[in-house]
Amino acid sequence: MNDKLNNLSVGEAQACVLRYVPPGGSEAVPLEQSLGRVLTEDVRANRDLPPCDVSAMDGFAVRSNDLVGDDTVLTVIGDIKAGDRPRQAIASGQCARIMTGAPLPPGADAIVRVEDTQALSGARIGIAAPVKAGKDIRVQGEVMQNGETALAAGTEITPGAVGVLASLKRARVSVRRRPRVAILSSGDELEALDAPFDPERIPESNAYALMAQTQALGIEPVYLGIARDDPEELAGCLRQGLAHDVLLVSGGSSVGAHDHVRPTLEALGVTLHFWGVEMKPGHPVAFGTRDQHLVFALPGNPVSSMVCFEQFVLPALRAFMGHARLFRRTVTATLTQAVKHRPGRAEFVRVTLQRDANGRLTAASAGGQGSDNLCSMARADGLLILPEHCAGLAAGATARVQLFDGAGFEVASGFMEKMEETP
Repeated sequence: MNDKLNNLSVGEAQACVLRYVPPGGSEAVPLEQSLGRVLTEDVRANRDLPPCDVSAMDGFAVRSNDLVGDDTVLTVIGDIKAGDRPRQAIASGQCARIMTGAPLPPGADAIVRVEDTQALSGARIGIAAPVKAGKDIRVQGEVMQNGETALAAGTEITPGAVGVLASLKRARVSVRRRPRVAILSSGDELEALDAPFDPERIPESNAYALMAQTQALGIEPVYLGIARDDPEELAGCLRQGLAHDVLLVSGGSSVGAHDHVRPTLEALGVTLHFWGVEMKPGHPVAFGTRDQHLVFALPGNPVSSMVCFEQFVLPALRAFMGHARLFRRTVTATLTQAVKHRPGRAEFVRVTLQRDANGRLTAASAGGQGSDNLCSMARADGLLILPEHCAGLAAGATARVQLFDGAGFEVASGFMEKMEETP
């Protein structure tokens, strides 16, 4: 392995990982299980929507030519509700009461809203002002026309897309399959979740945090347990993991005398593409492949492991599933306190976010930044990114923050009032 592969930048390492992500293949799933998946085929409309001209409002279907001046009086000849198939034409001087979504009767070419009419005696209404032809009408095929592509291959299925698919009666849809992910922890020092309490051991937390990060992407991983610091036992566990599309190994990826992950992976035929990235936390992260199987050797420190998942594993899993947007969204935030940083490695600082009195997004430290401090990771809304050339930032400076899942929600409302204040 040449030295360059031991000292990649974060961007170089991300690009390296994505070069090796295989196409994930496809599968058919029920519509109600398709949310968040990616379509593998174009979905075409099987009819015009709406199927005919319909009313966009509760009101009255009229002939616009009848409304030539103020205070027109029309005779109401019937009611039309959604699902009806009106046959009686609207003649001059007539109208029909109509509900939202109901088909336009023959002869009508506009809708007058209920609130713009006045009820009169003898099944008549008064209309104060004229309307133009086409007013408040949804024309046939306005949403989609029969045969056109409603959703293209590569589209992520959102709740709105589920609605479109349902309107096209697609009970099953073809989507990119999810990867099969295995997670393995390594180290004699680890105490399993169900093991007797031992104050001299370290509770195994990495695998559970990694499982949660994986589950947040809609993937249900397989937990392989803890491999002790024994090459033969480790090899057996790694063989199990290599039967999956993606294997995450937590711990044993450094250069200590008892860190057996690297030589064991190589002995099992895994080609290592990099070992070590210029980042903090997470420097000893490694990535390799065997055939089309991806292997990530993640650091043993829990925060390092989680940060590496965000930067390398997450985009790989999303690419496998066919997503075009591979990385977490970032926002610009103003620092409430100075942040120190020594140039040379990119650093990811755990921060909390909130808005100040002026509506600006501000970032503050989530607590201790040690790579073993999961408490600050639990409090954090995202990772403030300090580029490798950065020499620190002063309070009041702005920086990019990579949001965690769920950090896009606000604590309080009031955004509509803010919008109304905008000139």
